[in-house]
Amino acid sequence: MLIRFVIENMFSFGERKEFTTIPNKRLKTLQKHKYDINGFEILKLSSIYGANGAGKSNLIKSLFHFQKLITREEIPFKLKDTQYKFGNQKEQILAIEFIQDNTPLYYAIVLSEDKISTEELYVSGLGRKEDKLVFERKTVDEETSIKFLDDFENDEKSQVLKSVLLEEFVKPNEPVLKLLSNRDNKFLKDVKKAYAWFSETLEIITPDAKPRALAHKIDTDIEFKKYAEDLMCSFNIGITSLGTEKKNIREFFGEDNENELDKLMKAVEDSPKKMIGLTSRRGDEILLVKENDTIWVKTLKVEHSSSNNSAFFDLDEESDGTVRLLDFVPAFKNVISSEKVYIVDEIERSIHPLLIKELVKKFSLDNKTRGQLIFTTHESNLLDQEIFRQDEIWFAEKDMNGSTDLYSLSDFKEHKTIDIRKGYLNGRYGSIPFLGNLEDLKWHDYDFNK
Repeated sequence: MLIRFVIENMFSFGERKEFTTIPNKRLKTLQKHKYDINGFEILKLSSIYGANGAGKSNLIKSLFHFQKLITREEIPFKLKDTQYKFGNQKEQILAIEFIQDNTPLYYAIVLSEDKISTEELYVSGLGRKEDKLVFERKTVDEETSIKFLDDFENDEKSQVLKSVLLEEFVKPNEPVLKLLSNRDNKFLKDVKKAYAWFSETLEIITPDAKPRALAHKIDTDIEFKKYAEDLMCSFNIGITSLGTEKKNIREFFGEDNENELDKLMKAVEDSPKKMIGLTSRRGDEILLVKENDTIWVKTLKVEHSSSNNSAFFDLDEESDGTVRLLDFVPAFKNVISSEKVYIVDEIERSIHPLLIKELVKKFSLDNKTRGQLIFTTHESNLLDQEIFRQDEIWFAEKDMNGSTDLYSLSDFKEHKTIDIRKGYLNGRYGSIPFLGNLEDLKWHDYDFNK
């Protein structure tokens, strides 16, 4: 579960800003939206509003690259030279507090000139007791040191491991969280939990995301296939079933280029799940999976029916909205039934406002959900206090210095019956486009065909 995310000096964020899912104790509405984890409460739902260019997507983008930095063990290219352009600070800070396997953890990284100057992991005291160090890594002038929890530092075998890591594996521009999580050391169990949160619990769906491994899931999981079909059919967009086209890798690609086939088969063999995804020229996912000593190529098919006939279609023949909805199929199943954290940028993209409202409303009113759903949106129809608590609605807005500010609707102390959609559109909470200049735009002056 996500507790808070802190960002400083990255993209449009200058000063340190914090997004949090900790409930406002003053609010008494939608009590079922609060998960109680060992006496600590976390909200299950959050939406973030803002005008174009306000920086709400930069919050998601930062977390997305933070995740990639951890799982790929290198600073993503798109994180380089991303300092806030109107400031002089060099260091960039990304910090996150979360709960994994009932353990509260705090993890932070400080980037300085494309190097990781500080990386630290603590068992969080959640503000009720002192945080407990798991490890702290510092890099100064290419020299890296690591301090571990006392039990690790006092153990002779662990000290040997520490020396080997520092001498052979730790690099200034690579995080060590994944490296340490792969070590079989009894004092590093919390490191494994922290890495699992980034690699397994956190799921980020970007606006241009495509359904991942859906063809394999549809092909192998009968229960999931039924759920996916029920969900897609309930949208009333003409879909009657989902299917998978499955071909032997040699049949699919042909045998004209043996070297390329060998590379693909080796990539499948070397992958942990014996599965890799490729993207076709049309943008469809092509899934290569090893099953029963054979490598298969699987692609997703969507069936539509007319009054007299039915046919299966490729994804590139479907609308952007249909593809987007397919991406939400595993998301909504997982966020309901497991402690996953789904973060979606532009959740309403290509989807009808009434449809996305019903989806979010269904999650909101379901008292048996287990995961968190956090998203950015422009869709004002979602501003409904029957769906959201006031502390679950956030706004992003640029200040006078061009830096993104984040604040919650609960800061305004509105009555629980007020029409917040009307207030938002009237500019009561800020975070909307300023349209006054459009009235003065004399665009006919630019008609060069006169």
